[in-house]
Amino acid sequence: MIEAVGLTKHYGKTVAVDNLSFTVRPGQVTGFLGPNGAGKSTTMRMILGLDNPTGGQVLIDGKRYRQLHRPLRTVGALLDAKWVHPNRSARSHLRWMARSNGIADRRVDEVLELVGLTAVAKRNAGGFSLGMSQRLGIAAALLGDPSVLLFDEPVNGLDPEGILWIRNFMHRLAAEGRTVLVSSHLLSEMAQTAQELVVIGRGKLISQSSTAEFIEQASENTVRVRSPQVDLLRAALLGDGATVTDDGVDGALVVHGMEPAAIGELAAARGVTLHELSPQRGSLEEAFMQLTKESVEYHAHGDEVPVQDLPV
Repeated sequence: MIEAVGLTKHYGKTVAVDNLSFTVRPGQVTGFLGPNGAGKSTTMRMILGLDNPTGGQVLIDGKRYRQLHRPLRTVGALLDAKWVHPNRSARSHLRWMARSNGIADRRVDEVLELVGLTAVAKRNAGGFSLGMSQRLGIAAALLGDPSVLLFDEPVNGLDPEGILWIRNFMHRLAAEGRTVLVSSHLLSEMAQTAQELVVIGRGKLISQSSTAEFIEQASENTVRVRSPQVDLLRAALLGDGATVTDDGVDGALVVHGMEPAAIGELAAARGVTLHELSPQRGSLEEAFMQLTKESVEYHAHGDEVPVQDLPV
């Protein structure tokens, strides 16, 4: 378990993290989200003892990182995939890490096999692609078979097969009872990976909840309907108190404030034929943009940047 209590970090007059408290529990994947400059990287560095907090504390299984005797046996992390000497082979890099924490060499070969790098274990890491470097970083995080795992942008550089692999792999790690914290800017991927979300902005906690609750509280569910009698349908919906907008595609309507069953019953009562009646559920992207809009450090002119392309 990771417990942050009143975590604060100042760099001169700049407040990077501001009285931040949250808990990351074992048995589930927790997504760590926030706009650029929100303080995610600083928080992860404080969890790992790489930065000292100005105030508050963060504990890993009840201890500060510096109190862990052999830290790789308790916590594994991937923060920078390129953090490896370019002239060391993948196996040599992992052996060096293993020996620093009293881990047997056989574990090196196990994690290389686990992440699919056995065939290139003797190659210098400096020649690895970004995707291969990510896999090596994941292998390093798993080296001590830790109960707590932190990943920063773990799917960066991976192909679709690799992304699916890491998603399933994280679910498996969580199912084993481990604590898994993942930071990523790929919100569509986080929607499929994380069961819990910790969302921060300007160094402060915005929300901690299940992914489903986060989406539900910050985005609106609507219903898309199509009919050859669209004008009659529109009038009936408005008369029943619904809010109706044009979808702009195929003459469809988007209905706010009415459930699909009620729309179907209303159409049947008025003798209106329906060609489509489909619920439109809110997305993690929409919910994220809604709840973090006041915390975004830089806005593009006109805010015309597609949601999925915004950095997190």
